[in-house]
Amino acid sequence: MADQKQKLELVKKPTVNDIARVAGVSLATVDRVLNRRPGVRAVTVQKVQKAIDELGYVRDTAAANLARNRVYNFLFVLPDTDNEFVKAISNQIAEQSRDQFIERTRITIKRVAPFEPQDIVNILDAVDSLDVDGVAVFGPETPSVRDAVRRLKDKGVPVVALVSDLPSSERDHFVGIDNVSAGRTAGQLMGRFVHREGKVLVLTGSRLARDHLERRQGFDLVVAEEFPHLEVVASVEGRDDPDLIYKMMPEIFETYPDLVGIYSSAAGNAGLIQFLSENKLSKDLVIIAHELTPLSREALRLGTFDALISQDTGHIVRSAVRLLRATSDKVPFNKAQERIRIDIYLRENLPP
Repeated sequence: MADQKQKLELVKKPTVNDIARVAGVSLATVDRVLNRRPGVRAVTVQKVQKAIDELGYVRDTAAANLARNRVYNFLFVLPDTDNEFVKAISNQIAEQSRDQFIERTRITIKRVAPFEPQDIVNILDAVDSLDVDGVAVFGPETPSVRDAVRRLKDKGVPVVALVSDLPSSERDHFVGIDNVSAGRTAGQLMGRFVHREGKVLVLTGSRLARDHLERRQGFDLVVAEEFPHLEVVASVEGRDDPDLIYKMMPEIFETYPDLVGIYSSAAGNAGLIQFLSENKLSKDLVIIAHELTPLSREALRLGTFDALISQDTGHIVRSAVRLLRATSDKVPFNKAQERIRIDIYLRENLPP
């Protein structure tokens, strides 16, 4: 009977009472240390931490938050644009907001003009750490944005870079595909699909957008290494604006009459699709684009596009929320679960 009791004690999860007993302090002191509140001497903090390590105590943050009536408030900063990829992210945020309500999480969206760093700076600087528990930012990387992120983190607010990365020394986490690998994938597809010499155009959104720059970097590396019959010309900046891209196309084709492929590394595909369809050019060109949306799906089905490189917007939003919560609570997370994979779609494997 004594042996059975001893075994039960061994498998029993340690509690805050155990920590207080082993450390020789009060429950109130343990609570202050666990919640990182001031007023506890460094030597006492060390004693409590030593007891935690010895006991193998793992805090039940869900129970603690419930006891404190804790509600997470997360802010997502997104471009104010009609492009379908951003719309898909917005829709996923709305869906997650409904689901996350049960988990005591509120998600707010604030919009900024596309590729306008000062708009992002203004929003980040206005964040009150007493009201916001974490911020996810989808925008360009500039010195002013990096400084604003640093100021926000100095307030104790976790920051996740969404889709387009920021320097790892500034943000807490990045949620999105490896954009250099995505560009390399596009380069492989382009090189294997094009069987004649010629030039390849890269359509980008902005040279301020790190995801677009990284995709171009990966694309160039693969084409230069493995497909010498192709020449990648200077990027054309479309600002994710379908009308602008449509208007630029005639001059592009006049400048490069030997164009054999287009890599659309950003959004604004409606303008490209319209021009190609009106001029019946899609059969003469290989077109690789990004993101599976209703528009790009139809272009792939009709043969206007040859391949799509995509990322799961639902996974992106869920991962951002999980990482913001884990960082806010200072608890571990599953790195494998938060890795966003690169999906490749051809007409033959389009999902239902």
